[in-house]
Amino acid sequence: MSATLVVRLDNDGDVLLAGPAIRAVASSARVSLLCGRRGRAAAELLPGVSEVIEWTAPWIDPDPEPVDLVSTLSIVSRLRNRFAEAIILTSFHQSALPTALLLRLAAVETVAAISEDYPGSLLDVRHHPSDGLHEVERSLELVATRGHLLPASDDGSLRVRRPAAGHPVPEGPYVVLHPGASVTARTPPPDQWQRIAAALAAEGYRVVVTGGPGERAVAGAVAHGAGAAARSLAGETSLAELAEVIAAADAIIVGNTGPAHLAAAVGTPVVSLFAPTVPPERWRPWRVPHVLLGDLDIACAGCRARACPVPGHPCLTRISERAVVDALAQLTAPKLLAAAG
Repeated sequence: MSATLVVRLDNDGDVLLAGPAIRAVASSARVSLLCGRRGRAAAELLPGVSEVIEWTAPWIDPDPEPVDLVSTLSIVSRLRNRFAEAIILTSFHQSALPTALLLRLAAVETVAAISEDYPGSLLDVRHHPSDGLHEVERSLELVATRGHLLPASDDGSLRVRRPAAGHPVPEGPYVVLHPGASVTARTPPPDQWQRIAAALAAEGYRVVVTGGPGERAVAGAVAHGAGAAARSLAGETSLAELAEVIAAADAIIVGNTGPAHLAAAVGTPVVSLFAPTVPPERWRPWRVPHVLLGDLDIACAGCRARACPVPGHPCLTRISERAVVDALAQLTAPKLLAAAG
């Protein structure tokens, strides 16, 4: 079987969204995935990936190191003469051309990508995607130009490799709150999360708060808002373990960030507190029951801001605790009815 290099250089959530396209490629080729350090954990979980190659691109990483000649030449050397084909997956606001230049230097025979800019000799396949596509569909459309299609048995949902024996998860029914995000503009402020946690506890929900090692203080404060009905697991789980915690939950409440896509990959309903810094039609949870909350039509929608420049972060802070509780009830009621039946 021939080898294809698939490139996705962003965060864990972006890598998860590339999963269906990677499985399409894997149906006809051996897949090596080139990813950045922020996407490595997700890359390790994707079905269809035979090899993960990590290199953090200074034109993609949100906190980039300076462009370094030695580092750049090292990745070119590592890739050189290994792949006849490479497919560069990017978001709608990113350029594939710096990566394409590296792949040309690495002697990749055929390079395919989406590019609005004139690529010269950097691309063999310059795809122009259809309008209004979700990020998953956008990637699937690109790999299809190279003849890579999902098998009829694959529904195109997000997936992750699950352990043969699940990681320990909290006992009993619970909902997950994930207050953190790598981009602060995409999640409500901590005091709003505290009020949401308190409202859930008042409605009788058990709450598990999750987050990374740097989010322990915020997660602990949010869990405190729900009193004895809550516990924090922030900093205590790997991405694979977080997937199991989310998979065992009735639902997750989360901003527009990676765990929303991880929830979609394990089939857990999502209440998405969605700041429209990016279009919801491109980034909403994929093929999983979900409710989007937030002012999606606010005048500054599409700003792509990393920190909200509008005082009060109105697209998210106007979400009431009642709206969150009602959205959660909407998603979990069918499950409760099925259990009662």
